Amino acid sequence: MATFLYRLGSWAFRWRRRVTLLWVAVLAAVGLAALNAAEASGDGSGLPGIESQKAFDLINERFPGAEAEGANARIVFVAPDGQKITAAQNRAAVERLVTVVTDGPQVADVVNPFDGVGVSEDASTAYATVTYDVRGDDVSDAAKELVSEAVEEAREAGLTVEAGGGAIAEEPPAGIGEILGMGVAAVVLLVTFGSLAAAGVPLMTAVVGVGVSLASLIALSSAFGLTNNELSMMIGIAVGIDYALFVVSRYRQERAEGHDPREAAALAVGTAGAAVVFAGLTVFIALAGLSVVGVPELTKMGLSAAGTVAVSVLVSLTLVPALLGFWPNAVLPRRDRRPDGRFPRSGSRLRKGPVRNVEDANEPPGPGPVRRARRAGRPTGGDRSWGTRWGRFVLRRPVPVLLASVACLGALAVPALDLRLGTPGDEAKPTSSTERRAYDALAHGFGPGFNGPLTVVVDATRADDPQAAVTTVSKEIAVTKGVVSVSPARFNKTGDTAVLQATPSTAPTSKETKDLVHAIRDARPDFESATGATFEVTGATALNIDVADKMMSALVPYLLIVVGLAFLLLTIVFRSLLVPLKAALGFLLSVLASFGLLVTVFQNGHGAGLLGIDQTGPILSEIPIFLVGIVFGLAMDYQVFLVSRMREAHVHGATPGEAVIAGFRHSGRVVVAAGLIMIAVFAGFLTAGDSLTKMVGFGLATAVLFDAFVVRMAFVPAVLVLLGRSAWWLPRLLARLLPRVDVEGEALSRRPPTSPTAVEDADPDSVRA
Repeated sequence: MATFLYRLGSWAFRWRRRVTLLWVAVLAAVGLAALNAAEASGDGSGLPGIESQKAFDLINERFPGAEAEGANARIVFVAPDGQKITAAQNRAAVERLVTVVTDGPQVADVVNPFDGVGVSEDASTAYATVTYDVRGDDVSDAAKELVSEAVEEAREAGLTVEAGGGAIAEEPPAGIGEILGMGVAAVVLLVTFGSLAAAGVPLMTAVVGVGVSLASLIALSSAFGLTNNELSMMIGIAVGIDYALFVVSRYRQERAEGHDPREAAALAVGTAGAAVVFAGLTVFIALAGLSVVGVPELTKMGLSAAGTVAVSVLVSLTLVPALLGFWPNAVLPRRDRRPDGRFPRSGSRLRKGPVRNVEDANEPPGPGPVRRARRAGRPTGGDRSWGTRWGRFVLRRPVPVLLASVACLGALAVPALDLRLGTPGDEAKPTSSTERRAYDALAHGFGPGFNGPLTVVVDATRADDPQAAVTTVSKEIAVTKGVVSVSPARFNKTGDTAVLQATPSTAPTSKETKDLVHAIRDARPDFESATGATFEVTGATALNIDVADKMMSALVPYLLIVVGLAFLLLTIVFRSLLVPLKAALGFLLSVLASFGLLVTVFQNGHGAGLLGIDQTGPILSEIPIFLVGIVFGLAMDYQVFLVSRMREAHVHGATPGEAVIAGFRHSGRVVVAAGLIMIAVFAGFLTAGDSLTKMVGFGLATAVLFDAFVVRMAFVPAVLVLLGRSAWWLPRLLARLLPRVDVEGEALSRRPPTSPTAVEDADPDSVRA
């Protein structure tokens, strides 16, 4: 592996113009394909395996044309205090709005609240239902504008009027997450490297990688139904910058060891690039593993993001060394350049500027004892970096560091015991939105359960008297505790299937409503034996409950598959059993702590106001499995990057303690920078207008924070120090069976040094910067 990547890095450096032009051509080609691609349609694959989906399928089968029904909107009217909506003046204003909307574009029907049951018992609230002849995404701006104008006119008559429903829902204002993340990343890179060129290379390559990935996804969107690329962009920016960051950092270290530019680039790709490959593989496995959940939309999102990670790895292994070829010296710290801006060739350690280590200045050319000691992790007397100091601190006090990290994460994880899953709707939107105000008005006027009725589909094909069977089911559901009312049954043309709606007494996302759904379903065998008919419960509320249950039931199998494959991969990389086990335990600590903070803020409401969250509720059903997959992959990134340097020092003869110090000295600062960049990218999505995107960004940002700064910087080194040499133990039989991938680049240390003159003579694109 290391030898192959070494050759790849050397080839990319040598043929940098061709490599760069190749990536530009790929970007242009997929961009052109994206511009000419047909627009993707919404995901119509449904959610197989859950009762709600089966009920929807039954409705579409027994009620032809039901699937083609258009989008709906609901306009809510509230009379002024002390008045009734049925008063002549208020009624006239409502009917005037109904008349205007009825004549609007794309409107199929408008149900007047005074023609049915659209008025609350106290006559303070009423609602009109608008049905369009197109799907929600196809409702035109003109149709939405007409409703807005009619609502404003009714408000001028003294009524409180709000509008909700998917047909007229506005997209939440876009945040500045990507821009903010890239901005913070630029600052972190500049501070870390102290060079505009070094900071610019990861940013440039990340933009290319994300551009190629997103354009490819858009080009394929129509064929595969890819409608949500937000995750791919988020992951692409984060890993694209981080992977390039590690390669550039290793290049600078190799140049500091005296290697010429091309050799340093080849060594960087051969060592750090190997870590990038295996880190990318763990992220790829975690994201592609989302397909085991059985939710088509999650499968598409996971595979799309996994493809983006693969592109980021290819960019880091080829385009990064190519760009280093254009600026071989400009990416170095200013203090490491000669006054003429050029770095000395290998074989010459004489500098006209300040030197960081006296040993470096006095040591003869070549891999002398000081550089061999530094590579092995042994102290040289000139190491004063914070990474070295922190490594020595952990080496002296491993038990307190370990206990403090576990106690901190454990305390933050406690609220996760109260985790409730669901799918927040309009109730989770800010109170400034008309959808949220319409939701609150309906809940106040008709009861909290009015916003989430249960749809019951009665299949009476095997009943002797279908109508009598449906009547029996309707009456029994009506007297079930927690049900306020049941609508009249609506039969299909053959009279053997009926649909009715049951209104709960509690809110759609409450635990009581979930218990009610399960209670109605549990009574089904009794109904079936008594009447010969069966039924299924569906609707938005039941669907959300089923999705939450499906996600929770899939979480353990998903964890076993993903963690198992990654454990095998890390065992191959580190040739150890305890190191991968420690990595998995550390990941569990960080992800549980993140769950705890999510519950604290988004479910219990502590600190929610600081994030602009007006209403708390259950955690989005997809969040746990989503967070587990993404965070596991990213956590293994830091595991590979940090521990691979420790493994490299151990292979070169360092003691366990010296290996820990070497890992922190070489990779500690870079891991911190990478963690800060990822946190910035994910935290940028807290600027989004909807709480769901904020929830995803918050969960990922906190999980990376805990993993990068608590687990990898405290828990991992403390455990390695306590384990000592046993941390790298591997049974002999397993050692013979596992392939050797040489992620630490041991084979490269046995290569004869390359002549810098020969390298430059053979370099067709040789430049000095």
